[in-house]
Amino acid sequence: MALIYIIEDDESIREIEEFALQNSGHKVLGFSCAKDFYKELEEVMPDLCLVDIMLPDENGNEIVRRLRRNTETKMLPVIMVTAKTTELDLVKGIEDGADDYIRKPFSVMELISRVKALLRRTLSEEIKELRLDEIVVNNEKHEVSISGSSLELTYKEYELLSLFIANKGIVLTRDTIMNQVWGTDYEGESRTLDMHIKTLRQKLGDYGTRIKTIRNVGYVME
Repeated sequence: MALIYIIEDDESIREIEEFALQNSGHKVLGFSCAKDFYKELEEVMPDLCLVDIMLPDENGNEIVRRLRRNTETKMLPVIMVTAKTTELDLVKGIEDGADDYIRKPFSVMELISRVKALLRRTLSEEIKELRLDEIVVNNEKHEVSISGSSLELTYKEYELLSLFIANKGIVLTRDTIMNQVWGTDYEGESRTLDMHIKTLRQKLGDYGTRIKTIRNVGYVME
């Protein structure tokens, strides 16, 4: 059972989300504005957040940016819920730090599937550290550094990098990556992967060029 916070000002949508997730065995708290969400966040840290973009007191993108700037919440899994459908809007959400997104209107099954996939951790906690030259992935602290300097990654970017380093030199198909990072029951669009790869490459700087695209197959970390 996970503790999930929902920030959604539309009461009817929030109630649907709460009901669906509670029936899936999760504990859920809903908030109609960012202010109430931040207040509760200071008391109890959730396992995942659903964040609507259009809120009365603060844009959902800004909420995600604030979470990523805070050392206590920088690894908190976040799914953005949006009525905006352009690729630019979706890319912006990912670049701001969201791990996934759900378009309105959405089905209850899609919601449950996305939440389940994001909560699933694929990398064994027994592997305490991964290294690739000057890149260090510390799984105990969930921190990444390059040449000793801390690197800020979203939850999904962290999982992607861990998967690539653990399989250095091995070509991973798109299906394999989607299954490992997003879950076998994930039914979202494959461009979600491409957007995350793009932002991960940018954050890795020179190391980003070592993530090679294998046309019509997938990716490999060299």
